[in-house]
Formats: sequence, structure tokens, C-alpha cells
Amino acid sequence: MSKMAETAVLFALGQVFQFLKEETNLLSGVHRDFSDIKDELESIQVFLKDADRRAADEADTNDGIRTWVKQLREASFRIEDVIDEYLRLTHRANRPRRGSLIFKIASLIKTLTPRHKIALEIQDIKLSIRGIKERSERYSFQTSHEQGSSNSRNSSGESESGRWRDPRMSSLFIEETEIVGLEGPREELFGWLLEGAAKRTVISVVGMGGLGKTTLAKLVYDSQKVTANFDCRACITVSQSYTVRGLLIKMMEQFCQETEEPLLKMLHKMDDMSLVIEVRKYLQHKRYLIFFDDVWQEDFSDQVEFSMPNNNKRSRIIITTRMMHVADFFKKSFLVHVLNMQLLPPNKAWELFCKKAFRFELDGQCPPELQSMSKEIVRKCKQLPLAIVAIGGLFSTKSKTRTEWQKVSQKLNLELGRNAHLSSLTKILSLSYDGLPYYLKPCILYFGIYPQDYSINNKRLTRQWIAEGFIKSDERRTPEEVAEEYLSELIHRSLVQVSIVEGKIQTCQVHDLFQEVFIKKMKDLSFCHCVHDDSESIAVGNTRRLSIATSLNNVLKSTNNSHFHAIHVFEKGGPMENLMDKLCSQPSILKVLDIQGTSLNHIPKNLGSLFHLRYINLSYTNVQTLPKSVGELKNLETLDLRETLVHELPHEINKLEKLRNLLVCHSNYEGNYSLLGTTGGRMQKGIKNMTSLQNLYDVEVDHGGVYLIQEMKMLRQLRRLGLRRVRREHGNALCAAVAEMKHLEHLNICAISEDEILDLNCISSPPQLLRLHLKARLQKLPDWIPELECLVKVRLSFSMLKDNPLQSLKNMPNLVSLCLWDNCYDGEIFHFQNGGFLKLMTLNLRCLNKVNSIVIDHGNLLSLEHLTLEKIPQLKEVPFGIKLMHKLKDIHITDMPAEFVESIDPDKGQDYSIIKHVPLVFIRHSHGPNLFDYDIRTIHSSSKEL
Repeated sequence: MSKMAETAVLFALGQVFQFLKEETNLLSGVHRDFSDIKDELESIQVFLKDADRRAADEADTNDGIRTWVKQLREASFRIEDVIDEYLRLTHRANRPRRGSLIFKIASLIKTLTPRHKIALEIQDIKLSIRGIKERSERYSFQTSHEQGSSNSRNSSGESESGRWRDPRMSSLFIEETEIVGLEGPREELFGWLLEGAAKRTVISVVGMGGLGKTTLAKLVYDSQKVTANFDCRACITVSQSYTVRGLLIKMMEQFCQETEEPLLKMLHKMDDMSLVIEVRKYLQHKRYLIFFDDVWQEDFSDQVEFSMPNNNKRSRIIITTRMMHVADFFKKSFLVHVLNMQLLPPNKAWELFCKKAFRFELDGQCPPELQSMSKEIVRKCKQLPLAIVAIGGLFSTKSKTRTEWQKVSQKLNLELGRNAHLSSLTKILSLSYDGLPYYLKPCILYFGIYPQDYSINNKRLTRQWIAEGFIKSDERRTPEEVAEEYLSELIHRSLVQVSIVEGKIQTCQVHDLFQEVFIKKMKDLSFCHCVHDDSESIAVGNTRRLSIATSLNNVLKSTNNSHFHAIHVFEKGGPMENLMDKLCSQPSILKVLDIQGTSLNHIPKNLGSLFHLRYINLSYTNVQTLPKSVGELKNLETLDLRETLVHELPHEINKLEKLRNLLVCHSNYEGNYSLLGTTGGRMQKGIKNMTSLQNLYDVEVDHGGVYLIQEMKMLRQLRRLGLRRVRREHGNALCAAVAEMKHLEHLNICAISEDEILDLNCISSPPQLLRLHLKARLQKLPDWIPELECLVKVRLSFSMLKDNPLQSLKNMPNLVSLCLWDNCYDGEIFHFQNGGFLKLMTLNLRCLNKVNSIVIDHGNLLSLEHLTLEKIPQLKEVPFGIKLMHKLKDIHITDMPAEFVESIDPDKGQDYSIIKHVPLVFIRHSHGPNLFDYDIRTIHSSSKEL
């Protein structure tokens, strides 16, 4: 229940501030009431941290505090809802209609009763909050300032509740014989501690909670070969509540514990400056080792730097932290080594589980009858050491019978909360959530909405955060930029795991055990109700969001879904049309509707009734048309129609002045796949009104012609633009429009046919693009492309260039990915000359019918990690230069000539020596007309074919 009131109240306060700022025509009484509510919330805000802390503390038996926190949170929800309802009604009353005056009067009369109800609700909320404030006095909450002072007094190590037992303490007292899977990292730490530079050095052990950071660091810290090399040592647990003064006193107490120096008695009487000077004096001529465990504060380096002299005696500081920012901050003043802790390999995870579950019997060996069940239990732990130790410890107390283990395994989620072994696990993992600033809490909880093991597209996630109102932008940064910063902060705090392609985050997810923690917190906070089982019913009350990963029947039985801010559906089956009809037929405060990949076939005509909708994801559904009422969704920010059957966009869509992302494209994966075969959306004139657009792809411009392209000059906030079916006569207008888009980062232009020649050379002042895709015949490579210093990815297709494009592209300073496809070059030899493409990591050569030789000079492509050669029919010999690419991780070879493939056979190929250093070589051969009709085999660098 941690921070449940603070987050809700601060969010509600933000809503009130924005409402008062934007709704300048409020009735005086309504304005006064909202101002009073704002004042009351601000006065309550100062002691929210203490209220949340005491409500979450299991040792505090005062149920009244928990009730008080719950009431405050629910009042905050009511504020959000009444604002949304007020905005909906005023929108209905102010809509332009025929016979404007008569209809406006009729509309005002029609909304009088609802407005009166809203006024009464506002009055009731005001009285409720006033009562909540008055009741707070009986609990003697501390203000933030008072609580800070209290934390300082407790920095000696005693917890705020008076209990000293810390679930993390066991990590400091693990015997070396119990260690599994940390042998490699241990040797790396030994090397950094005992060898290397004479200057003081920081060794940062970084990773998510439960990876064994403290266990590893303490093991090395206590080892005999380390202790023998240092004059003095100190091991201090920092955590989230501490004072630097308290840490320094503890440090000196450990340094002097055997000598009983009189100095110790004087430390508590010294002022802060004198204390720092005394610590420096003590360490000045010693080789010291200091271990700061569990550091959270980003600027911790600044706080302790002057206490630890740089005495050139090979002194070392070890820190463990969940946050990469902490490690990075030390680099300002220290030499820093960073050890990124990883999940255990599967074989080590199994070894650790057996050692824990069968430690008192069977010599740590799993009996055959429990093997399959045990392996499934280990799989659920997802290679997280702390989870394996905790769950292994639980099973060590159970009878070694299939029946008993089956029973416990099925109840693992329930056991997490009540079993002593597992409650410590959840407490440790919960610390990462509890330590977040309030603005990141709803963002991380959003991961709990998605099903387990779901890889979430990062753009999908951050756009939903924006639509929910979690992201607070300013004049310097767009909401998208702030959202990316939030996601980056969660990654650096080791809470989120990501997949990165070409330097960009593509997908993200959280560890399953973190997700269990988040799901529990979502339930406590009424943040979201998950229906992931057919037996579950829809929650009643103030639950704000709904996640459905099972049958929709229970949802349809629910009488009222109007209180949901967001609905996410992950189930393909079920009557989606019935759900949509129900949502559109009742008043709603719905802001996010994500039904990607469901069986939806059509959208109700009254979609526009969802006035508050800011995000709608219809991608990968069977929707064919959008109703005209889409133009009434005045608050819509994201409309995702990718891989639907929508082709014609209604003219009314141009009314959506707040729309930031319009995504329309459909790929045909049946038959012979063609890059030109992907379709976009047809738009009508009037696109110039959509000035908030950040991402627009793909638009078929042959439908609107030059006039439509000229209107695009007004879309000056665009970051990504995709245009299809471009004709030669569009060239000048297109160049002029792109020149106006100063923020454009990603440009994708596709001609109407393979033979259509485009002249794109006349962009006088191009934007500093990051990604450029050109699928068109070109008379020459535009001169402005090699001048784009920020460009990281180039893809050329169908260009039929007479001159080798490599000459123009080789000196681009930041190019990391190059795709040359579909006869982009009309020559026979691709020559990668010495010294070019210094940062290129991915090279993809495909469908080049004339190329018969690839020459790679020594000193070229030195950073290349991924190479693809596909359908180059005249290329019979393997490029010898591959042998010199020592960073290559994989080569993908698809439908290449038989002579080429035979030449790299590990047993008899004369060119196998060229590629034998590459860890993985994939050889793919198509055997049917469809994209996925192929066989694949793999050559491993061990010279064995898998």
C-alpha cells in the first residue's frame, strides 16, 4: 500500500491545476469550489509521506490510518472523475450545430440536470476532503520536514518501526560453499580490487533486486586474499534512509574496533566538517577498502567523495546499487569499474535450486520422480537467484513427494504473501518500487497490466503513459521525450529489461516476480483489475483500469464499465463487437482503449461518444473502415491502425487537432513479398489542420496529389513521416515540405512503382534525420544525404544507381545500419574501401541481381556485428574480408547460390576458414511461395553444425 495516497493526491492536484488553468469560463461557484479543493489537498500533502509509510507498515496496528489513506485516495479519484464529466458535458453543450442558437439553447436545457448533479458532487467532495483533513489530526502525522529529521535520527541502522530485522541481511552472511553461478564475476572483482591503477578506484556492482549483488560483493570483501592486502576495511549498509554523518561514524567505528582508540568517543561531538577532516586524516596514509552496500541516492558520490582521500595507495571503494545512475555519478571524480550483474544461466539456476531444496538430504540431488516438476518450478523463477533461493528454501521444508510438491507449486502465488521464505523475497523486490519518485510509480505499475512474459513495444507503452496523464512535459521537451526519459530511468534502476536493436529500445518487460509484486500493489491501489482467468469477475468500485486476457463474457455481464480510465484486451476470441457497442452506448471517462490483435471486425458508428478517449489501438484487427464520428474524438492523441484493413480515412479525421500519432499501414505477407506492396492510408484535403502530429505513416499521396503534399508543410512538429505511391511530379513539393519539418528524424519515401524515377536532390536545408528509407529509382544519390551527420540508418531500394553508393556513404560519422536492397546499385562490384564505415554494426545486402563480387579492404567494417547476404544470384565467392571482421556475431545467408553455400561447409568447404570465427552462421533456403516457407540450418563457430 506504499505511497498510495501521495501518488493519487499529487495526480489529482495536477488535474485540478490544469483544469483551473484551461477552463477560464467556469461558473464562479464551480471555480471557487475547485480552488477550495486545491487548497485543502495542498495542506494535506505535507504529511502524506508519513501517512503512507504508517499505512504500509505491517507493525503498525492502527487500522484507522489505513482507512484514512483509502478514503483520501478515493476522494482523489472522485476529483478526477468529476472534472472529466464536467468537460464532457460542456463539450456536448458547445458543439456547433445547424440552427445554432435554437440547438444551443436546447442543449443547455438538456444538460442543466447533469450540471446540477455535478455541482452537488463537487460540494460533496469538498466536504469529504475537509472531513478527511480534520480526521488526520488524531493520527499525529509528521510533515515531510519532520519525517526527514526522524529519518536522520534513525540512520544508525534501526528501522523506523523499531524492528531491526532486514530481509536483505542474510545476503551479508552467506558461506562461500553456498555460492552458485558467481564464479566469473567473483574473479573479475578480485582483479579490480587487487590489481590495476594506484589511484583510488570505485567498483560498482549494478543490477536488479535479487541478482546477488550484496552476496557477491560481501563474499569478495571477506575473502582472505582481499583482507590481507588492505590496511583497514569497513562494510556499511546505506539503503534509503541515512545521513552521511552516520555513515562516517560507522566507518570509523569499524576501522578502530580492535584498537579502542579514544578518538571514537569524540566523533559524536564533532561538527560535520571536523568529522570529514578526521576521517581523511585517518585514511591518508593507508590502503583502505570501503564497501557501501545498497546505495540509492544518485549523488551519493558527491556526499562521500571528500571523506576518502586519493592517496595513490591502490585504495578501493565497492558499491552495490540497483541504479546505473549511481554508478555513472561516481565517474565525475573517481576511476570506475562497473560489473553488470546478470540472471543465472539455466544450468546454474538448476544447480542452485537443488542445493537449496535438497540441502538436508539426498546430497543436494533431485530425485527422478521430482525432476520434471522441479524444472518447472525453476523455470518460474526466471533465473533470478533470490527467487531460486527463497523458493528452494520453501520446498526444502516440504515432504519430498509428488503430491506435496504439486500442491505447493500450484499455490506459489498465494505463498508469496504468507510464507516466511517468500515474504522476504517480496519485501526485497518491493523496495525497488517503494524507492521510486511518485511520478514513476504509475508508470512501473503499468507493466502489471500486460500478461506475464509479454514483450511490450516501448512506443505503445509510453504513448499510453501520455494518454493517462502520467507524463508532465514542459516547454523544452515534448511529452514523448519526457516519457522516454521516464522509461530510461526505470531501466537504469534495474526494474525493466529491454531488447535493443541498432541502439534503440524496441521492447521491454519486467521479471515475472516483479510483476507479481506490481499486480498486488495494483490491487491495493485500485489501479487495475486483471481478469486473466475465466473464473474471475469484473471488479466493482473505483478500480481505474481493466486488463482482460481471457473470455469477454464476464466483462459483458458487468452492468457498468463507465468508471474505467483504460481497458486492455489481450484475448483474440470473444464477442469484441458486443464489448465495443457497450462501451460506446454509455457515458464514459475512458482514455485508453487497447484491443490490438483481437478479433474485432467493425467499429460502432457512435465511436465519437467516447469523448475522453486519448489513445486507441486497433492494430492487427480486422477493422475495415472508421466511422465519421471519429472526428468527434477531440482529445485523441494516438490512432493506431497498423495491419488493419483500413485504407480510406474519413475526411472528419482532419478535425483531430490534438492527434499526435496517426499510424496506418498494411503489409501483404502472402505470396512474393514486395516492399512496394505495403499499403498506407488515403487522406483527404485538410491535413494541414493536424499541426500536433508527431508521427504520420504511411500516407498514399497519389490520392491527394501535390496539394496534399503542400499542406504537409504545416506539419512542422513531425518526427516521423512515411509516404507511399509517390510520383515523379511530386518531387519539388515533397522536397519543399520536408525542408519545413525541422524536427523530422525518420523519413520513409516509397515510389508508386519500381520504374518511377524520383528527383529528391532539391532539399536546400534538410532536417537532421536519424533514419532514411528510400524505395524509389534515383538518377543519382541526393547530395544532401552524405551531409547528414546524425544519420544512423540508411535503407536504399530499387534505386538503380550507376555510381557505387558506398563511396558517398562511407564517411558518415554515425552510420550504424546500412541496407542496400532490390537492385539499388546497377554495378557488378561492391568495394568497401579502406577506412570507411567505422561505426557500422549492421550490413544487409539483398536482391542485388548484378553484383558478382564484394571486396572488403583491410581496416574496413571493423565494428560490424551483423551481416546479411540474401538473394545475390551472381555472387559465388565468399568475401575474403569477412575473415578480418573480429566483432562479427552472426551472418545470415538466405537463398544464395549453391556454390556460395557449399564453399562454407564446415567439412568440405574451401572458404570455411573465412567464416569459422563467427559465432553463428544461419543458412536459410526457401521452398515455397510464402514469406515463411523456408528451411534453416546453423553453423556454430565450434565447427559443428547444429
